[in-house]
Amino acid sequence: MSVDQKLEKFLKDVDEISEILQDLNSTDASSQEIAIFRADQKLALLKEIEDVNGIRTKSDRTLINKSPSSSNTEQISEMSQEIFLSYLEKDARERSEKRRENKALANALKDLGNEAYAKGDYETAIQRYSEGLEKLKDMQVLYTNRAQAYIKLQRYENAITDCEWALKCDGKCLKAYVHMAKAYLGLKKYDEARTWYQKILDTDPSKTKLVKGYLNEVDFQERKDKQEQEALHDLEAGAENAKSVIELLQKLSKENQIPLFYSGGIQLLADVVKDCTTQTLFRTSNGFTIIGENPVIIRSLTNRKTDPMDLDLCISVLRLWHAVCNGNEENQHLFFTQSNISQQILALLSSEAPDVQRMTLALIKICSSTANGRLLLIKHIDPSKLLKCLLEYVTLMDRRAGDAMDILYSLTQEQRLIFCFRTFSSELLYSFTSLLRKLNTVNTEVFPRCIGIIGNLTEDGVIRSHFASSLACWDSCVMAVDECSSSAGGEQHKNILIAVLGLMFNLSLEVNPAIKERGIVISTQCLSLLCCKDGIILTRSVGILSRVLPQCTAAVGLSVQHGIVKKLIKMLKAGGQKTSMYAVKVLAVCAKEDTQACKDVIKCDKKFSTLVNLLQSEDEIIVGNTALCLGCCFSVPGAASSLLQTNIFKLLLTHAGGDAKRSSVQQNAAIALGKLCSAEPRFMIQLRELHGIEILNSCMKYIK
Repeated sequence: MSVDQKLEKFLKDVDEISEILQDLNSTDASSQEIAIFRADQKLALLKEIEDVNGIRTKSDRTLINKSPSSSNTEQISEMSQEIFLSYLEKDARERSEKRRENKALANALKDLGNEAYAKGDYETAIQRYSEGLEKLKDMQVLYTNRAQAYIKLQRYENAITDCEWALKCDGKCLKAYVHMAKAYLGLKKYDEARTWYQKILDTDPSKTKLVKGYLNEVDFQERKDKQEQEALHDLEAGAENAKSVIELLQKLSKENQIPLFYSGGIQLLADVVKDCTTQTLFRTSNGFTIIGENPVIIRSLTNRKTDPMDLDLCISVLRLWHAVCNGNEENQHLFFTQSNISQQILALLSSEAPDVQRMTLALIKICSSTANGRLLLIKHIDPSKLLKCLLEYVTLMDRRAGDAMDILYSLTQEQRLIFCFRTFSSELLYSFTSLLRKLNTVNTEVFPRCIGIIGNLTEDGVIRSHFASSLACWDSCVMAVDECSSSAGGEQHKNILIAVLGLMFNLSLEVNPAIKERGIVISTQCLSLLCCKDGIILTRSVGILSRVLPQCTAAVGLSVQHGIVKKLIKMLKAGGQKTSMYAVKVLAVCAKEDTQACKDVIKCDKKFSTLVNLLQSEDEIIVGNTALCLGCCFSVPGAASSLLQTNIFKLLLTHAGGDAKRSSVQQNAAIALGKLCSAEPRFMIQLRELHGIEILNSCMKYIK
């Protein structure tokens, strides 16, 4: 390129840049946008500049001033290209520094907005977020925070606009999706709300549980809206029951009437509320406030004295609450959010009047039948006091005990509520152990269910650890086992015994000082049950022993002295997968800790026929513990010689060189094989012939 051509190109570039800068200073927004686009193109072309030798050098000029000062534009045509680019770089640095300052200010304003939001001052929060956006217009979190504040003020359209801006900043902003959906939900545009919640899953599939909860909320609001529309339609159409609800509520809104006045009106109202429409009209006509905030009615609900008029009013109100809340989650929600509802429910459960107790249990039962109802119960009624009240019902001899257990069972099945039970496990433990110590006072037909419910709770590791570390808990369980096994209570006491053993089996999964301290007492009680003919009692007893004996060496020796080995061999001969698994583990523990146990095994199991047979089991736990037991027994002089004519060598070799998932199988089989060959040299011939030495060497990695 000639000098003239270069000069002409340079002047053309200067003119073009001057024109771009003039457009950037224009008041017309469209002209500014076009200028920004042309500037970006120009910078892209200038990123690589060819020098005289043809070498291309790269320059980092990615930022330009979109609102440059006009003071320098008049002389731009006189600038060289290099000077102009130097100016752009300087301007970019200044803009970057300014952005850092603005970001710090925007963050400070965001924090102020968050503080105002936390205090419920949503207008101030919006103002602070807006001031922050003036400093930094592309700060996504300010848009989503302001949208959240707009939603609180029911300014849903503003919230939607802010969410749109947030998504322009970050197309995968989950908070923007959530607030967008909530805004549409506020506008009662349910399909749009579902669409935006679904986009959360499209972006992050791991949020399934969260989205499910949001979608349930949409369904809840849509159902509520539909119910209210239908109720209004029936009322306008002059439906008799609908009109009656309104008329009765108007009469009941009169203050300072005698209890009999309210009782009669509420009974009539309870008869009228028969379907979803009348339930909805009760809600939309302020029924919860009219009934729930009446001083005369409140007094009847919390008065422990059995005044006939107050009692009649109390039962009428409970009957109405039952009619209003039955199958209606919206009404249940409003019912539980009434003031003092926790105090009222607990007082009613503790009432001296059986009818009040029955009606209260019936009301709680319909709420506990749904997931939302269970959550409302635990959220609005003191969980520890509620559980204590329900447990006390097990001492009653009528249907109330069964209803209380139904409620307790429903609550304990809700996984989301386990945390609450963890928090109040101390109170729960005290109430439960008190009942175990007073079996003569409990409803023996219902109490096994109660124990089973507590047993289910101990599936949770935190609750189980708390219960299992309590000496009082173990003492109460042992006392109950002793009473049930020695009494002539028949089938009902037998069911209690089975339930208590199941609980003890769960608790014995823990390893702690309490189990070690009570090991002898526990094992002695279980040992006495090994002669029982009931399969469940037998299995649970030996199962407890399989977990307790490894923690208490003293209990092992005592059990051996009381002839546990003979009982275990008898069980193993009878078969049964679970029973055999627990029994052979107990046998292995005894053989490992007590030489007399090994001698008893040899005496009770001729030529180890039962144990050799167990080596062929498909259960790796059974095989591993059997090999461990045999290895211990081979230390007894002459024990190994009795096995020369059996296939035990091949069985042990197969397991030692096998590919079992549990390394303890290979380890125990290899040790038993080594002891077998040491005790009886004639097995060494088979070991060499079958390349057993190589197999044993390969097993050394399993032996610690």
